[in-house]
Amino acid sequence: MASITLRKLHKTFDGTPIIRGVDIDIRDGEFVALVGPSGCGKSTLLRLIAGLETPDQGEISLGRHRIDDVAPRDRDVAMVFQNYALYPHMTVADNLGFGLKLRGTPRADIDRRVREAADILGLGELLQRHPRALSGGQRQRVAMGRAIVRQPQAFLFDEPLSNLDAKLRVQMRTEIRALHQRLATTTVYVTHDQVEAMTMADRIVVLKDGKVEQQGAPLELYDRPRNAFVAGFIGSPAMNLIPGRLQRDERGGGSHVLTDDGLRLPAPLLAGNAATHGTRVLYGTRPEHFSLDAARGSSAEVIVVEPTGSETHVALRLAGQQVIAAFRERVSLRPGDRVPLWPQAAQAHLFDAAGGHRLG
Repeated sequence: MASITLRKLHKTFDGTPIIRGVDIDIRDGEFVALVGPSGCGKSTLLRLIAGLETPDQGEISLGRHRIDDVAPRDRDVAMVFQNYALYPHMTVADNLGFGLKLRGTPRADIDRRVREAADILGLGELLQRHPRALSGGQRQRVAMGRAIVRQPQAFLFDEPLSNLDAKLRVQMRTEIRALHQRLATTTVYVTHDQVEAMTMADRIVVLKDGKVEQQGAPLELYDRPRNAFVAGFIGSPAMNLIPGRLQRDERGGGSHVLTDDGLRLPAPLLAGNAATHGTRVLYGTRPEHFSLDAARGSSAEVIVVEPTGSETHVALRLAGQQVIAAFRERVSLRPGDRVPLWPQAAQAHLFDAAGGHRLG
C-alpha cells in the first residue's frame, strides 16, 4: 500500500485542456472517489495515474517514488475497467492468474493467490467457467479478482458499475466497500454517480472542466458546499437554487432573500460582512429541508408527485422556479394542488449569483 500524490498536473488533447493544474493528496489506505459531469477529466486523471496517458506537466508519486515516467506495467497499480476487459476464451481461473503468469510468477503462487481472491469474492465455484457463462455482477467480480491477485499498492476503478442494473449496482458497491475495508488498499474510484461516491468513499474530489472544485468527506461536501456547482452536483435530488436579492429585515438584525417574483425566503445568519444587502444571490435549500407550514409557508403549485416508498419527492413551482421537495411522511398530493411550502432558514445556503462562491 502507498499514498498517491498529484502535483500541478496538466493534460491537453488536440489543443483542448482536459486537466488543468490538479493537486490531490490521497493517503495510504484511503478510498477516494473522483466525481463530476461528463468531460470534467476524471477518467483522464485515472489514466494518468495508471500510466495509460502521459501528463504534459506535473508530477505523479506513488509513496515516495515519482512514477510519471514509469511504464504502466511497472507502476504497481491495478485498474478495473468499466467493460471488465476479460479474455473470453479463458476460464475464470485463467483470467485471474493471467497477469501473474506474464510476470513469470511460479505456478504454485499463482494457484494460491487465485484461490485466495476467489474466496474473497465468492468465485470458488465459478473458476472453470468462461466469461460468457457469467452474469454481469460475476464478470465484475472476476475483473476485481484479477486486480486483487496482483496485490498492488493501489486499486484504480473506472466507473466499474455503470453496466449493471440498479439493484446489482447497490449490491456491488457494498461489496467493493467491504473489500476495501478488508484489504485496506489505497483506492481511487471514478464515477459519474455521486450517490455511489457518497456511500463508498472516505473522501470525494469534485471536478469541473479539469479543475478541482472541492474535496472533502462526503457529508462535509453535502453540508458545506464551497460553491453553487458543488451544491447542485452533490445530493440526489439536487439542491434547489433560487435566484434573488439579499435584503435586510425591517425589524431586528435578520435578513431574507427577495426572489424575482417578490417572494420572501428566510435567510440564514451570515458571519461578519459575508455579503452586503442588495447582493444578487442564489438561495440554496436541500429537498428534505422544505416543510408544509400553513402559518408561514408560501403557496406553491404541485407539478409532479413521485412516491419512492421511504420518501415522497414532489416537484413544485415556487417563485417562478421549479423546486423539488422530499417528505419522509406520506403526503396525499396531486398535480395542480397548491400547498404552503416553507424552507428551513437554518439549513439554507447562500451563494453569490455572479461568481457562485459560498457566502458565510
